[in-house]
Amino acid sequence: MKVVTTIQEMQSEIRQLKEKGHSIGFVPTMGFLHEGHLTLLKKARQENDTVVLSIFVNPLQFGPKEDFSTYPRDFERDCALAEGEKIDYVFFPSVKEMYPGSASVKVVVEKRTDVLCGKSRPGHFDGVATVITKLFNIIMPTRAYFGIKDAQQVAVIDGLISDFNFPIELVAVDIVREQDGLAKSSRNVNLLPEDRQQATVLYKSLQAAKEAIFHGERNPVTLVNLIKEMITSESKGEIDYVDIFSYPELKPLEELNDRIIIALAVKFTKVRLIDNLIININ
Repeated sequence: MKVVTTIQEMQSEIRQLKEKGHSIGFVPTMGFLHEGHLTLLKKARQENDTVVLSIFVNPLQFGPKEDFSTYPRDFERDCALAEGEKIDYVFFPSVKEMYPGSASVKVVVEKRTDVLCGKSRPGHFDGVATVITKLFNIIMPTRAYFGIKDAQQVAVIDGLISDFNFPIELVAVDIVREQDGLAKSSRNVNLLPEDRQQATVLYKSLQAAKEAIFHGERNPVTLVNLIKEMITSESKGEIDYVDIFSYPELKPLEELNDRIIIALAVKFTKVRLIDNLIININ
């Protein structure tokens, strides 16, 4: 495994690999890797000749109340985990390397950002789209891997690839879950024992909505109310949102059709959890 810190060297390595006909799998992260990231790396390893992991804490996607400086970092541990997954390259640029001066062009996301988590984080996805555009141009991957747990980010990247004609296959990888259904997250360890027990209602409520759809329910309001009632009656969690949209367009629906996402965010004491289901409606 090779660690690369400069754009010039990374592009040079990629050019040589492409001349040999290698397919490139790319997993962009901000480091502090957890099991979800490792699932992406495993899939990328299975499907490509060469795998590149990027570790870059991107300052552009942090809002004024989100502290870039305190974001958790552990590069040595990340490298050990990457090596365990037989990753070929770790691209680890500095902020100065990625953003040497003030930008003359900005990437602004026009759609898919004014709902779900994006509603309370204005500008966040502009920062995501900017850094991913730069990383795509540096790594030039065949396939890029993202976790569907952050389904809104996947939707934004889907639009970016389509609108900017990147010759890249977007691979959205399913949510990794605990045995009781709770979506795995580095935040789960901060849940109080009672909260951890109650948090299982999130996936349970999504499954109940899916079952209702299977039995013919097509009214999104009815399904949202079903989920909210389950969460409220079976936990002390504070609901941030429960929403149903078309996917990946993230547009509101009067009646369910085609491909939809049911997404929720719930706060337990001090830990905010997100989860979702993406369902194809026949």
